[in-house]
Amino acid sequence: MANALGLVSSSLHSFQWRNRAPLWLSRSDKRAPFICCAAGDDGVEGHVLGAASSRSHRPRVIGMGSKLVGCGSSVPKLLISNDDLAQIVETSDEWISVRTGIRNRRVLSGNETLSGFAVDAAKGALQMAQLEAEEVDLVIMCTSTPDDLFGCGTQVQRDLGCKNAWAFDITAACSGFIVGLISATRFIKGGGFQNILVIGADALSRYVDWTDRGTCILFGDAAGAVLVQACHSDEDGLLGFDLHSDGHGHRQLNALAQGDDDKLISNSNGAPLFPPRKSSFSCIQMNGKEVFRFAVRSVPQSIEAALEEAGLSSSSIDWLLLHQANQRIIDAVSNRLEIPSDKVISNLANYGNTSAASIPLALDEAIRGGKIQAGNTIATAGFGAGLTWGSAIIRWR
Repeated sequence: MANALGLVSSSLHSFQWRNRAPLWLSRSDKRAPFICCAAGDDGVEGHVLGAASSRSHRPRVIGMGSKLVGCGSSVPKLLISNDDLAQIVETSDEWISVRTGIRNRRVLSGNETLSGFAVDAAKGALQMAQLEAEEVDLVIMCTSTPDDLFGCGTQVQRDLGCKNAWAFDITAACSGFIVGLISATRFIKGGGFQNILVIGADALSRYVDWTDRGTCILFGDAAGAVLVQACHSDEDGLLGFDLHSDGHGHRQLNALAQGDDDKLISNSNGAPLFPPRKSSFSCIQMNGKEVFRFAVRSVPQSIEAALEEAGLSSSSIDWLLLHQANQRIIDAVSNRLEIPSDKVISNLANYGNTSAASIPLALDEAIRGGKIQAGNTIATAGFGAGLTWGSAIIRWR
């Protein structure tokens, strides 16, 4: 595997999961290690919280492959252009577009919620896959900005009507969707799950300092989703993948928890006060130059490692779909991999950096627009806070 380094440090923890030979074992849910039921809305009359689903249990087949069979996306109504931002901070449309490739972004407003857009995106994926919500076994909500501190995967599961599904959240910032996608394939291969919704959704506008020209120009809000379905191993749509993290880079991109003020509050005898101060999160802090260097170094190496696992070369892929962070990063990575620009998917100009939503949002637009066709091979990669990064070589349907 290629040596994939993040920020250069004396210690780097990385891992790469390998596909193992299928076990081809069938077992009933009575013996399965995962026996999951979903809690419903306590506002629903007659609903017993934690009551087990009444569905007939299906045998779980271990060792199956995974394929993407549906996708969907949803974005807020409010559009903020570069000219709009020029009314707030000292900038211009030309300054932003030349340095980032971004011209517009969408931002939550009014009564809009992140979970609402996640539900809409997931409905699009279900419709394309011609699947009913009751047939979903698992909902993976990839977000760093949930509507609730404890996550919103279960709320999305409830609102979709996925009454037979387990749900949980993944927090991995701009790498979140890739982590969720690979996790879904492992639940299918090792856990016998059959239909899994993977949703990438973020509302980073909640944590942007709109007076900071260096960050407010970059981010937007959106949601995207895919339906991952079990299939025979010969049809496996995940051809290779690669995942990494390097906590030494945390200081380069973060939004830290903080108290109501910056002063240490204590009693006269020096003992800290109790209860603790109410905390919140700071606005996004980013060292743009270091994050850029990290991305253009680490992402090509990760994609090369995933391609090696898949037994493919960069010339074999039909499309390159990167996390939509900055057009300069996208161009630099495609150049290093020698992938021509007409094979690179980018919708960054319209939405900005939507974190975990950026890959499924761009994927959905490319598929519905007729660009990506059945059987196409896509090299995709996410990278961001943590620092975390990873890639996957996938086949559409």
